[in-house]
Amino acid sequence: MTVRFRSVALLGVLTLALAPSAARAQDTAAARGVHLGLSYQGDAKPGVVVGMVRGPWGDSVHAILQRDLDNGDRVSVIGLPGTASAASVTQVATGVNYMIWKALGAAAALQMTLVQGGLHMALHDVGRGAVIQVRDFPLAGAAGSAEWRLGLHAASDEVERWITGTRGIAATRVLFVRGGRIFVLDSDGWGEHALTDGGMSLSPVWHPSGRLIAYSTIHSRGWRIILRDPSAAAAHVLGTTPDGLNMSPAFSPDGNFLAYAHGEEDGVDLYLVPLAGANAAGAARPITVGRGTDNVSPSFSPDGRRIVFTSGRIGHPEIYVVDADGSNAELLTPFSFGEEAYRSNPDWSPGGTQVVYQAQLSGVFQLLVIGLRDHAVRQLTSEGRNEDPSWAPDGRHLVFSSTRTGVRELFVLDVESGRARQLTHGAESRLPAWSPSLAPAP
Repeated sequence: MTVRFRSVALLGVLTLALAPSAARAQDTAAARGVHLGLSYQGDAKPGVVVGMVRGPWGDSVHAILQRDLDNGDRVSVIGLPGTASAASVTQVATGVNYMIWKALGAAAALQMTLVQGGLHMALHDVGRGAVIQVRDFPLAGAAGSAEWRLGLHAASDEVERWITGTRGIAATRVLFVRGGRIFVLDSDGWGEHALTDGGMSLSPVWHPSGRLIAYSTIHSRGWRIILRDPSAAAAHVLGTTPDGLNMSPAFSPDGNFLAYAHGEEDGVDLYLVPLAGANAAGAARPITVGRGTDNVSPSFSPDGRRIVFTSGRIGHPEIYVVDADGSNAELLTPFSFGEEAYRSNPDWSPGGTQVVYQAQLSGVFQLLVIGLRDHAVRQLTSEGRNEDPSWAPDGRHLVFSSTRTGVRELFVLDVESGRARQLTHGAESRLPAWSPSLAPAP
């Protein structure tokens, strides 16, 4: 946790801390692979100093790691640009100095060195005055490339796990729609680019492996479901989708099935198809029987046994839950009448305990979350029009579209603190989908 000091007092601490007798070098190799845990108060975010990095691209590495840890909302990054402690962290440079780290209020300090093909990292427990983790992380590709940055994000996610016990979400990406095309960008907003050319595409989603996406696109006989590798140009049509409307796909957690909405003039229902037999006639089977109503936007529970979805079967859109085999359908959201009764676009949390959705309040859509044990509802947003929520793999963050800046853009929300950050800038963006971690598990 960052501690503020008067400039004179801090200068005195710095003078002592930077003296030769205090700036002893430390052998970090002895603690390689040892995880002793970090000591800090559990009711506060631990303060973390990210040390400077020497060499070409060192400033970029330092900035990316700082931003990743800050975006994770589980630690307090000491020395962020524009803060009083930024200059102090710079003066420590790459050395080890527990005195100044402690004076800055740090519980942990991260020391980094660029090495051939990777990044050497050592995590210090400031209170104990000891190194508690050391590891080398590979950085593939050219410096500054998407692959290289993904390696840095993976490293910062592991550092967050060392400190808090929870893996970070920096090594993820977000799909979204802009002008009828599917785009993708990193979780920190870098590297935005289009995956599709012209035409009209909607509702992109990630396969649990992160190596496949699905979305719906319009063609001469309606809408069809497309499957593709996001890193390649090749794509193929899901063979079982007939003519008409085919939209809002969702992969099962094991990656073996795809649910989607299909309909023509007599309503829309959910269907489930095994990906291994997606091109076989009759492979898709119905999940819902709407009898002329619209049933859309499926989202699987983490164990794959149930599906949450939007249905208009009682005269207006509400959120329902059904077993994956189509049995035991039940209303999830509290029933109500009137123009305000509009709830849609649910997404089941990775932890399985809650569902986020959008609801019309005073004529404007806002994001709400409902607990699956007690059915307690909590409102998450209030500024602007907020829609299309999608959970991050940590179950703490959401990406969604919002008009709070005057243009529909993507934002990320920490549902615990309420902190929001803007992800896209300059053009209307909507229908985001957050990927799983795209880095190998440690």
